[in-house]
Amino acid sequence: MELLMEYMARGFLVMLTISMPCVLVAAGIGLVVGILQAVTQVQEQTIAAAPKILGVFLVIIIGGVGFVRLLTNFYTDGMAIAFNVLPKNDNFVLAADYYKYTTPFEGEMNDRFKNQPTINEIMKNPGKVPFIDRNSKLKYTPAPRIPMPRPDFVETNTILGR
Repeated sequence: MELLMEYMARGFLVMLTISMPCVLVAAGIGLVVGILQAVTQVQEQTIAAAPKILGVFLVIIIGGVGFVRLLTNFYTDGMAIAFNVLPKNDNFVLAADYYKYTTPFEGEMNDRFKNQPTINEIMKNPGKVPFIDRNSKLKYTPAPRIPMPRPDFVETNTILGR
């Protein structure tokens, strides 16, 4: 369990390592543009957006290879933990006969469609659509409807305008 918590903490650090340069550049550019807007008294919101987008784009281009390398190493370590470390740890490994207990009511599930044709019978008769019986195919049952409630005295007077 400690290994998984440590791996999760490392994931948060990787996330911060990748996102912090972009956030800091956007904040720095926003601060500089804000000071310039205060000095020139030009209060236009779109002026700050373009330099931020350009700055974050440049950070992603410059650090992109490093970001991909960080994510690749993190993924590789995760797969190594998942396939090499955890199977050797008895606390995380399921019993060898666990699959026997994951399919409850197996006999009942096989008996459920006993009057359905097998796949071989369906392949021999390709035009015949398999239904359980003809009556259930042809039977039409309308949807159940809830009766409309009658308006009470106040609602009736409101409707009639009294």
